[in-house]
Amino acid sequence: MTTGVDSERPGAGASGGPGAFRGGARVPREDVEAREDSDACGGFGAREDVEGVGDFEVFRDDWGIPHLRAADALALARAQGHVTALDRAWQLETERHRLLGTSASVLGAEAVDWDRFVRRARLADTARRCFDRLAPETAAWVGAYVDGVNDGLVEGASRAPEFAAVDGAPGRWEPWTPLGVWLSTHILFAGFPTKLWREEVAHRLGEDRMTLFATDGPGTAGSNGWLLSGERTASGAPLLAGDPHRFIEAPGVYQQIRLACPAYDVVGLAVPGVPGIAHFGHGGGVAWAITNAMADYQDLYREQLRRTPDGGVEALGPDGWYRAHAHTETIEVAGAEPETVEVIETDRGPVIIGGPDADASAEGPRAISLRHPPRVTGELGFDALPALLRARTVDDLDTALDRWVEPVNVVLAADTAGGTLHRVAGHVPVRPYTNRLRVVPAEDPAYAWREGEAAPQPRTGTVGPGGIAVMANERGLAAPLGVEFAPPHRARRIRELLGGRTDWSPAAMSAVHTDTLLASSRPLLSLLAWAPGLGPAAERLRDRLLRWDRHMDADSTDATLYSRLRTDVVHRLAGHPALKGVTGADDPWRSAAHPALFRPWLAAVPRIGYALESLLTVGLLPYEDRLAVVAASAEAVAAAAEETPPGPWGELHRLSPWQALPDLVPDGSDAEAIRPGLAGDHDCVLSTSGVPGVTDLFARGPAARYVWDLARREDSRWVVPFGASGVPGSAHHRDQTPLWVRGELAPVVTDWNLLHRTPPHRTKPHRTPPHRTPPHRTSHHPEETPAMTAAPEPVAPALRPAIHEQKIEGFGTVRLVPVDPAADAGLLHGWVTEERARFWGMADHTREQVREIYEFVDSLPTHHAYLALRDGVPAALFQTYEPDADPVGACYDVQPGDFGVHLLIAPAEGEGAVKGYTDALLTAFIAHVFSDPAHLRVVVEPDARNEKAIARMVRIGFELGPEIRKPEKTARLAFLTRAALGLA
Repeated sequence: MTTGVDSERPGAGASGGPGAFRGGARVPREDVEAREDSDACGGFGAREDVEGVGDFEVFRDDWGIPHLRAADALALARAQGHVTALDRAWQLETERHRLLGTSASVLGAEAVDWDRFVRRARLADTARRCFDRLAPETAAWVGAYVDGVNDGLVEGASRAPEFAAVDGAPGRWEPWTPLGVWLSTHILFAGFPTKLWREEVAHRLGEDRMTLFATDGPGTAGSNGWLLSGERTASGAPLLAGDPHRFIEAPGVYQQIRLACPAYDVVGLAVPGVPGIAHFGHGGGVAWAITNAMADYQDLYREQLRRTPDGGVEALGPDGWYRAHAHTETIEVAGAEPETVEVIETDRGPVIIGGPDADASAEGPRAISLRHPPRVTGELGFDALPALLRARTVDDLDTALDRWVEPVNVVLAADTAGGTLHRVAGHVPVRPYTNRLRVVPAEDPAYAWREGEAAPQPRTGTVGPGGIAVMANERGLAAPLGVEFAPPHRARRIRELLGGRTDWSPAAMSAVHTDTLLASSRPLLSLLAWAPGLGPAAERLRDRLLRWDRHMDADSTDATLYSRLRTDVVHRLAGHPALKGVTGADDPWRSAAHPALFRPWLAAVPRIGYALESLLTVGLLPYEDRLAVVAASAEAVAAAAEETPPGPWGELHRLSPWQALPDLVPDGSDAEAIRPGLAGDHDCVLSTSGVPGVTDLFARGPAARYVWDLARREDSRWVVPFGASGVPGSAHHRDQTPLWVRGELAPVVTDWNLLHRTPPHRTKPHRTPPHRTPPHRTSHHPEETPAMTAAPEPVAPALRPAIHEQKIEGFGTVRLVPVDPAADAGLLHGWVTEERARFWGMADHTREQVREIYEFVDSLPTHHAYLALRDGVPAALFQTYEPDADPVGACYDVQPGDFGVHLLIAPAEGEGAVKGYTDALLTAFIAHVFSDPAHLRVVVEPDARNEKAIARMVRIGFELGPEIRKPEKTARLAFLTRAALGLA
């Protein structure tokens, strides 16, 4: 038995194996290198028969969250696609239609505007381009995910009532579909329509007013994230936590999942339709999270287009007129006539507004094109996704993120070795600052991108002052890359809360997640305090709100009263002559110059509501005018409150999620579970964002919450607004909603023994090239059915029955499973031929020789070989034998109850990362041996030169015996008795 770095196992003939095994043909060096390269990239190597490598295992926790285990990364990607299709079939179908611009064919006329934009922006074509530029191993990985989706869609659709409601069936996914899902999900993330609004403001109110409604005071709702170093936590290890704030959709935009294979074991929040875990993950050794960097990386160009005599389109560029790409597509519309759309692309990018036939006398530009990095470079950043899963340290993560493209994010990360990371990741083109602000002329070369260049990505490797780092979309690390950012209130409040103690734990993080202080209320309340000439009712309102603690709690009637006052002030500002050019009949959202899809960005009242803090503090209106506006609002709100007293904030401030179809749930479902009322507001840490001045309902809020614990991953926490299942009526459709409303989180379960195993899935081997439909077979010989002719499929180690299973605190679950010589030959060959395994005696063996040796061992009733799996991942080779049936029996006096063992620790990334790695494995091995009362003494025979292994055995209780001479080595016997362990 040998442990540690200098692991050993006697070679041919050492335990009865035939010496002839040394005479086999050597594997060509190039084959070995190909295997090593595949291992180096986490098993992502592309192979023709990849679709036949499809075994995977599905477990679920008590919340229905899938935990997936597979033999390699490709099988795992297929498993992720398959499970997502079962749980989220309707959501996947909705996303597929959204990226193709075919939503109207299912949802009707209300979806035409989106379809028109997607077609004109050429998102599907961009996804194809980006897929074609993927590294081959990444393309195979994405393709495996797509295969899993297609495998599961029919079954998933049979569970989802939405398909019956629209009388539809799921469509087939293409290899590039996940990239299209990513594009359509994030195409509006950088907010390019805001440039249309600024253009309207400059035109109507003057150039100096262009940034009057800048969102720094305030902006769009955003995400929170924070990292605490060990000096501020109870465990002494970092904690990483936060909550992404996005438009909340049902089913949710994030999918809780665990992905485990020999290359990695990661828990996190996946995007349904996209493989891997991009934004929020915990790989055991390293954890990461993101927020929107608020960077500006999409440009709008004012195009001059003209129609040619043959019906084509020409565009004016820096070098004159040239032929632009143009073609026509048809949008099918459920319940209505089809619509056509002309798709035009200039050298800047696809034309998304207007065209050559637009009315030249109409208000607004005739044509606008969109330029964004994936369309220009053909890169979307998907090559980073597998690397993120494989990351073991923040350095690994940092390297992976260098390949990130879109959206541009701020990243926080920490690892168990004490490393931290705070950086921006993504592609921001280098071009004039004016491009960030507004629509620029296409024909002017001054506004061109600098080809092949990207802005530097700011980063720091350290946690901030006091062991705290915060990211909340504020003007911070990403400031050089954007124009408008979120106000600083959330970031300041999070730092204030975190700085109040040094014993933070995962359970305590709820106090930060759910904080409701509304710091942005200060300017309005300050004006209210000094408002002149108030009547008695308004005086009472003023006194009440000035005593209010400014927390937007769900049970607070003061919060409701404040919201009423804010709404009235917004509308009075909208009626003020100073803003007349963009309000009332002149409101840009009423203009036909822009597609209806962009009207939310062009509406004046929401803009005023979001920018209220700025508008009440800067010089738009004289101070006296601002006081008068607030005083008038106080009078009106006070009078209304006398008639209708305010109710609790949570009764008005209810979730209004986006759904492709109305709820399809059994009758009698609890309305509170569907549209719950919550605390919080736009600028609270609990950023449940309505539209100030328009509605108290909110559609944006925490799309998930997470706490990643770097001390013990099993102490991590997470929650989503609804549940793990997207199937209406399922037990896990909305079972997390009560937790989410209360600010509580569910445990991240990592012990496989505590999970519920579903029947294992084994995919059928395909003989056709990946992603192609096999030809229809009209007949086959009855005696040659696939079941009769197919070769037995190997079973992945994680799916084999265990002879021993043991949970070791702080280490994981160790399972001993039999070696399959054919299936495991590559794995074992990789282990035994490394320099570190020189004492094992098989350094010069070929893969075939290794397979033959273990086939011989497998044939012996007295000798056995097992793989030791740590949480499903192969960690060691463990062999047992009966000494009196082994050559070692001739070298010493074998006693009744003697039982021999050999141990080879796998090439250990984990050994350096987990203290006591080998000792933990030894605990399991010894427990297994002595679980048989017939085994009285363990016998080992390490190479006498292996001082490290011998010292380790003495330390754990082995008694050294004599040196013995064997044909292949001089060995040192050692014995461990039951009595030495107190088991006698």
